[in-house]
Amino acid sequence: MNTFNDTTLSEPILKAITEMGFETPTPIQAQTIPHLLSEKGDIIATAQTGTGKTAAFGLPSIELTHINQKDTQTLVLCPTRELCVQITKDLTKYAKYIKGLNVVAIYGGASMDTQIRALKKGAHIVVGTPGRTKDLIKRKKLIIGNVRRLILDEADEMLSMGFKDDLDAILSNTPSDKNTLLFSATMSKRIVSITKQYMNDPVQIAVARVNMGADNVKHIYYMVQAKDRYAVLKRIADMNPNIYGITFCRTRRETKEIANKLMHDGYNADAIHGDLSQAQRDEVMGRFRKGKLHMLVATDVAARGLDVDDLTHVINFNLPDDSEIYVHRSGRTGRAGKSGISIAIIHTRDMRKIKEIERISSISFTKELVPSGKDICQKQLYALIDKIEKVHVDEKQIEPFLPAIYEKLDWLDREQLIKHFVSAEFNRFLSYYKNARDINVSDHRSDRKKNKRNKKDKRSHTSHTNFFINLGSNNNLEPVKLIGLINQALKSGSVEIGRIEIMKKFSFFEVDDRETANLLKGMNGMNYEGTPVSVEVSKEKPAFKSSSKNKSYKKKNRGKRDGWKRSRKKRRSDSNKGKERRK
Repeated sequence: MNTFNDTTLSEPILKAITEMGFETPTPIQAQTIPHLLSEKGDIIATAQTGTGKTAAFGLPSIELTHINQKDTQTLVLCPTRELCVQITKDLTKYAKYIKGLNVVAIYGGASMDTQIRALKKGAHIVVGTPGRTKDLIKRKKLIIGNVRRLILDEADEMLSMGFKDDLDAILSNTPSDKNTLLFSATMSKRIVSITKQYMNDPVQIAVARVNMGADNVKHIYYMVQAKDRYAVLKRIADMNPNIYGITFCRTRRETKEIANKLMHDGYNADAIHGDLSQAQRDEVMGRFRKGKLHMLVATDVAARGLDVDDLTHVINFNLPDDSEIYVHRSGRTGRAGKSGISIAIIHTRDMRKIKEIERISSISFTKELVPSGKDICQKQLYALIDKIEKVHVDEKQIEPFLPAIYEKLDWLDREQLIKHFVSAEFNRFLSYYKNARDINVSDHRSDRKKNKRNKKDKRSHTSHTNFFINLGSNNNLEPVKLIGLINQALKSGSVEIGRIEIMKKFSFFEVDDRETANLLKGMNGMNYEGTPVSVEVSKEKPAFKSSSKNKSYKKKNRGKRDGWKRSRKKRRSDSNKGKERRK
């Protein structure tokens, strides 16, 4: 199947999907549509979000529908209200030129009476969430005794949300000779149990290797302290003025907190979570789809069914417990042939999860440094200049006001006028990021392992240069912060750094000889917590003596213990001498 014309789909369907821009079938569509049209049997399809699943089961379902029969012939079950509405809209578009075919959505959070009236009019295809579908079957308002096709979309998610009992109740009311189609992104043990219980010798279809990450998505991670996660999120937004993305959180509470912080700080953001009413969810998601919201904060469950092709970023405020869910999240960007970025905000303890995701998904992460205040200010300034340069000027509208404006600004020359105008828009960024600290964290464990391995194998022949820096413990400088400054100056996290000694007013450190010029150029002129940074090659090689408090503490106490032992011996000696005199 190279084109949709190679199928037996009718002319009205082909006309509708051609108008929608369908040209060549996606892999899941190419394999699934011919099989479903032939009604040969059950199917298990492994496919990720955004692979064209809805058309894969929707087009054959519409084609096989008998319009003259008012019974429900196809039942589609999906995990969330949003996905239910999305599937219904898509199927309605596919059936645009088929007169009399009715597609009805049934889901919780909306009027049951309205849905019952729609079912009474005749629903050839019903798309529903498990809870509401079971309720309507129990009330005998939805009759599924003549269903010919049962489709379980996002089956893995329905099970993870606890719908197993609802699915059992629904499936037990369907005829045994129906065709069952199961679509799932993962093949867990629970999915396998459903296939054994309710499917007859199903054909398995996998459009690509399971859990394969998208090729046009760049995966990066920032390593910071947990308390700095929100600061990283703000820097990501500020570094990308045209960001249009989703930030995933684990819990409803965290989702609400992060969204409220973003809105309070002036970002164009909002949240979707389970505590919102259906009307509230529809309003938020409607604004996001129209691009009126730039950042949406969501849980994995709430984001199901949100199909947006132009997302620039997916941000993992926390990595999910299940590595496979990361693939679902990242798959929401980089769609429709466009590139996207998936960012994970992690701490050192999350490296195990990063490695696991890379292992199961053929994804390769890149560690990057959190953007510095200077980088963000530069990016925002250039974005502002581009905006001013490209703004539309309506001469007729502003003409009456120009004489007064010219008179008001007459005392400013060209350079002063530019500075005043830019500063009016730009001062808040300069003020906020004036003394922005480096919040990057190094993976000390991997660094220590690397150093030990190099020493043991004696394979490290890197020559180091010793540097002096005008910062010390009095400036709150720590080895981690110094490493962050070095990495920021060199714009790399892979340069070999040798020994570090932090003194009170200054410090010494070693860096690969080959980076001497770059380091001097990059670090001199930097600002660390209000102090201009000055770095130079150390003329004398420092001793790099240990400054461990524990060691000095032990030495001090060893002296005290020895003195106490000596005094005790002296007391015993004096006591013995006294006894001898008394005798």
